[in-house]
Amino acid sequence: MTAHHLLPADMRRLPSPWNDLTWERKPALDELPHTEATERAALDALAAALSGSSAPPVPRVWSDESWELFDRIRHEAGYRLDQVMPTADRFTREGIADVLREWAGAARLPVPSWWLEDQLDLIVGVLTDQVLQGWAHDVLRWLQQKPYDEAGVAAAAERCVENGLASQDAVNLLHALGTPHGEQALLRVVQDAGASENSRAQARDALLWLRRPGYDARARQPAQGEHPLLPPAVRELPYSWGAGFQWPVELPESDENIARARAILLACAPSEPVNEPVPAPSWHGYEDEEPPAWLEVRQVMRELMPYARLVTEERMTEATRECALLGIPGVPPDPNSEEAAHFVRRWTTWISGWIAGEVFTWLGMYVDDDTLVTSWAMELAERYARFGFVPEQAVAMLRGHDTVPRSREALARLAAEPTPSPPSPEPPPPPPTPS
Repeated sequence: MTAHHLLPADMRRLPSPWNDLTWERKPALDELPHTEATERAALDALAAALSGSSAPPVPRVWSDESWELFDRIRHEAGYRLDQVMPTADRFTREGIADVLREWAGAARLPVPSWWLEDQLDLIVGVLTDQVLQGWAHDVLRWLQQKPYDEAGVAAAAERCVENGLASQDAVNLLHALGTPHGEQALLRVVQDAGASENSRAQARDALLWLRRPGYDARARQPAQGEHPLLPPAVRELPYSWGAGFQWPVELPESDENIARARAILLACAPSEPVNEPVPAPSWHGYEDEEPPAWLEVRQVMRELMPYARLVTEERMTEATRECALLGIPGVPPDPNSEEAAHFVRRWTTWISGWIAGEVFTWLGMYVDDDTLVTSWAMELAERYARFGFVPEQAVAMLRGHDTVPRSREALARLAAEPTPSPPSPEPPPPPPTPS
C-alpha cells in the first residue's frame, strides 16, 4: 500500500538532526557547532520545509468533540506518535491512523471508532501543522544564536512569515538581525497582503523597536521653523504625551497653574458639536478583541512628538508617512493627499481633546478650592459636554465640584437637554484615478 506522506519530499530527504520530529531534536541542535557550513544546512532545511506539502486539505469544521478528542490525543498518544514516526520520512497519514486506532482501542475512556474516523482528517491536518511549527521553531531559534550570512538568514525568515511557518519566531529572528537585513525584511512583511494580519502586527511591533532610536533623535530636535498645529497656550504645556499629558498629582493650586489650565481649555474649546468623538486615552478590550489601529498610530506620533510644542505640520506629515510605511491599517498612503489632510486634522483634534481632558481631570480631582474654578471652569465644562468634546472628563469635573451651585445647574441642564447632533462629517476623498 502506498504511504501518504504529510511533509514535503525535500524535507523527507534531510539528514539528522534536521529530519528529527521528536523532543530530542532541540538538544541535538544545541550540540551543533555554529559554523557557516552548519548554518547553510539549517537554511537548506528551512527551504526544504517550505518547498511544498502533500498533506490533505483540512476540513474547516472544528467541533467540540474534535477539541476534546485532540486534547486527549496530545496527552495520551503523543509519545507513541513520536516512537512510531520519529523522522520526517516516516510521518504519514497511515502511521497517525494506526497509532490513533491502537490508542482508541486501549484508551482508559472509550473512544467510539466512528467518532475517530469522522475526525481523522482534521486531526491529521492539525498534527501535521503542529509538527512543522515546532520543528521550524527549533531551527529558527538555532539560527538566531549566531548568524553568519545575515542576508540569507533574513530571506529565509521572511519566507517563513510569508508562509505562516513559525511566524512569531521568524519575526523575532528578523528583529534580532536588526539593520539592515532584518529591518528591510520586516518592512516588506508589513506591506505583504499575503501575510496574515497577526504576522504583520508582530512585524510592526518589531519595527517600532528597531526604529525607535530614529524617533528619539527626531524628538530631541526643536521645532524651530516648523508650523505648529496647536494654539500657543497649549504648546506651553510642560507635560509629556508619553505620560498621557497628565498633570502631576502633587501640583500646587497656584495662580500660575490655574491660569494655565484656563488658557488651555479656552484655546481648545469647541465652537460647534464635533464630527467624531475623541477616543478614550486608554483602550480596554475583551481578550479576543483586536485593538483599534489608531493605538499603533498614536505610538508612532507620540514618539515623534512627545510634547505639545512639537505637534507641527512637518512632524505630522513625517508621522503619517512612517505609519504608512509600517503598514498600519487606515493610514493614507500619500501624505500629500486630501485624505491625509483629513487624517492630520482628526489627529490634531484628538490630541487637543486628550490635553483638555487631562486639564479637566486635574481641576476636578486635585483642585480642592472651589473658588479657583468658579465659575469659568463650570461654563467651559458645560460647553465641552454639550458639544461632545471630551464630555466624560468635563462632566466628571462638574461632579467633582458639585457643592458649587453653578456646577449643579450645569449638570441639571446637561441631563435635561438633548445633545445636538454633530454637523455632517467631511466627505471621504475620491478614490485615486487608475493610472
